[in-house]
Amino acid sequence: MAKSKAKEAGSAKIDIGIDKQQRKAIAEGLSRLLADEYTLYLKTHNFHWNVTGPMFNSLHLMFETHYTESATAVDLVAERIRALGFPAPGTYKQYAALSSIEETDGVPEAMDMVRLLVKGHEACAKTARSVFPIAESAQDEPTCDLLTQRLQLHEKTAWMLRSLLE
Repeated sequence: MAKSKAKEAGSAKIDIGIDKQQRKAIAEGLSRLLADEYTLYLKTHNFHWNVTGPMFNSLHLMFETHYTESATAVDLVAERIRALGFPAPGTYKQYAALSSIEETDGVPEAMDMVRLLVKGHEACAKTARSVFPIAESAQDEPTCDLLTQRLQLHEKTAWMLRSLLE
């Protein structure tokens, strides 16, 4: 779904107290967040499979915890987009176009994986934060709540990962 071409799904009128243009703007922002969340999920899962070295067990288990949480998150974000009346992006092509997180080629060293995941969590936090004013101005409390939860999780996870680098 291109950012400018978000199309309202279905033919039933949505009357939730947020006008169509506001819902569209929120859905477009959430689509960018979904793309970031999914890209980070894939990166984390890849690193879980491929991490090696003295911290293998700790990082392998930590990455599993992170990608498991991410799997839930992508569903929550996609379902919020649907509740607003728009289709959720769901292809690699769409995610590549919408995501602010770059894919990683090859298999980085363990601590490089950690650095890349810090950047990924920070990117998700920035994307969520950019959508917040749009949702807040529309008095879209459910989206604001979802964004607050995502911000809290990504900022905490980035902090914990950064702590491994000290």
